[in-house]
Amino acid sequence: MLREELGDFGFSDKEIDVYLALLSLGEAATSAISEAADVSQQAVYTITDRLEDRGLVRVNDHASPKTIRAVPPKESMAALSSRIDSITPVLDSRFNDTKPQTPELKMVKSHETALKRLQEAISQAQREVIVAIPERVYPDIEHELQAARERDVLVFLLVQDVDDPSTARERFSGAADIVRCWTENILFLFATDTQSANPSVHQSALVGDALLLSGTHETGDGVAVSEKHLAGSIHGMFFSAYWPAGTEVFITDPDPLPKTYDWFRQAVFHAMLHKKRGTDIWADIETDDGETISGRVSNISQALIAPTTNEYTLQTSLTLETDEGEMSVGGRNAILENYEAKSVTLRVE
Repeated sequence: MLREELGDFGFSDKEIDVYLALLSLGEAATSAISEAADVSQQAVYTITDRLEDRGLVRVNDHASPKTIRAVPPKESMAALSSRIDSITPVLDSRFNDTKPQTPELKMVKSHETALKRLQEAISQAQREVIVAIPERVYPDIEHELQAARERDVLVFLLVQDVDDPSTARERFSGAADIVRCWTENILFLFATDTQSANPSVHQSALVGDALLLSGTHETGDGVAVSEKHLAGSIHGMFFSAYWPAGTEVFITDPDPLPKTYDWFRQAVFHAMLHKKRGTDIWADIETDDGETISGRVSNISQALIAPTTNEYTLQTSLTLETDEGEMSVGGRNAILENYEAKSVTLRVE
């Protein structure tokens, strides 16, 4: 173990041999060190000079024959620690604390790790959170979900194996924009800020089975990812396969208008809430190309809120009546729509 630690500090094998031998001898001539370390005497001269530069030994040139004495480790290690402390602020001033450049793909098998990742992902989310959890886990993330809602993060919550869905509105209000319940208990999933256009926004996702959060002797596993396409795939799986299977038990009130949204799904979500209340709304769209289009919202395609109004899976778009005719608008990376929205301002006229 000691040899490995010294190696991590940059000692070569021969330097380790000489230093450990000298610690045992205390002070000795180069010939004695050479014999004890099984290193040539010429090498001992070179190595002890390097050890002296590090403050680990003292070379007594005035003695005849010349001897080398080990500095007491308590003294030499204290000096080394002081040197490290002295350069740490300088190194810190040069350090650029950037986001990791390598996308993550990691197996998760621990209940504690999975829960910690979930809590941290919700706490760091800036735009959107989707979560599918067994009901027993909800108290562990309730605070984080409430804080996310206070930051105006859009939260979709799918709760599995709920004992009494009739109490869901009271229980989950303030922790999510919309909650659905599902009788099964087989899934654990979360994703945050997928499809964000901002490179500084960390996209995170994990998918696994519910046993991963059981905290019992039963085992489950999951896969955590941060690569945007993989995280986006988990998001798509959530809304295409699991979200439709749930029963809507809570939905928030629509935002007061006018309001500007930088997150397109949030604009569509609240546009649909207003439409369900019979409110005619208008939208001003800043497109990704820098254009601005305005008009009455004539159609909303979505599967976020019941009843669904989309024509194909994952379609989320607004159609506006403009002076040039009807124009369709989608979110980031929209393909079928006429425009890709950068921001949406909803208003009532």
